[in-house]
Amino acid sequence: MIRTCIGCRERADKSTLVRVVARPGANDGSFSVVPDTDGMLPGRGAHLHPSSECLELAVRRRAFGRALRREGHPQIEALRSLIVNPGDRST
Repeated sequence: MIRTCIGCRERADKSTLVRVVARPGANDGSFSVVPDTDGMLPGRGAHLHPSSECLELAVRRRAFGRALRREGHPQIEALRSLIVNPGDRST
């Protein structure tokens, strides 16, 4: 299946992208963006190339809020750690 990366906006096969979903954050209007490496987490998902360039583009373009239909500031620490340390998929 073909999906669009929310960072660079290029279309790619789903298997080459990381699916992310939103989880409720603290009561400060934020939400957590967590990687869904198994593709089984419930909720609306978005796809992103596993590269720091696409991650930074998505942050700069504020793409997480639009793609996941959430308002507030996205917390991307879990996603950033997966992209920086791709061997650690325990998240």
